[in-house]
Amino acid sequence: MSERDEARRRIIDAAAELLQSQGRDSVTTRAVSAAAGVQPPAIYRLFTDMGGLLDAVASDGFDTYLARKHDQALTEDPVEDLRTGWDLHVEFGLEYPAHYLLMYGQPVPGQRPAAAERATQRLRMLVERVADAGRLAVSVGTGAEAVHAAGVGATLSLIGTPAQERIPDLSRRLREATIGSITGTEPSGAGERAQRAAGLKAVLGDTDGVFSHGERALLGEFLDRLADAPARD
Repeated sequence: MSERDEARRRIIDAAAELLQSQGRDSVTTRAVSAAAGVQPPAIYRLFTDMGGLLDAVASDGFDTYLARKHDQALTEDPVEDLRTGWDLHVEFGLEYPAHYLLMYGQPVPGQRPAAAERATQRLRMLVERVADAGRLAVSVGTGAEAVHAAGVGATLSLIGTPAQERIPDLSRRLREATIGSITGTEPSGAGERAQRAAGLKAVLGDTDGVFSHGERALLGEFLDRLADAPARD
């Protein structure tokens, strides 16, 4: 590791430790440089400003989070794997609340950090496996966004609630409600129709030579619309 890389690592680690132990307001140029054993100008040379440093700390947090995600062994039950992914997400947020707030607590409208996009792709893969098994009752895009929104909301809510006031079963209840809503746990009528549409969309990639690129794109759009269509009385 070069001297520059070593200094960068020390600064990120120092900022992360201050963030975790004392909160966002403790992450100042003076405090970080003292903890990392560098002169304050080094922070600006390496990260431009404190905003750049906090972005690097958030990205580092995502690396830790994704390492846990990729360590998750996939099973033959994709819905159970989706449950496990949800639990890992919530556990990470509660173990590293300050990092989590950097990662998810201050979203920029219309933008998603590159590190967050990697986490999103992992979630989409889990949802695609549910669709491949014919057990998804919405489109893959809708399913992934639903799980993401509900999981982030649940985690932020738990972080903001004193530990002694948290409802022990809250995460599980929200997890089951969300997964049930996208899988149609007891499919009938529209739920069964949506599952079939999502399952067919999942195998379109295996139809080379059957449809043209344009036909496959159009059929995929129709199947997504059918999978997302609300039930009618």
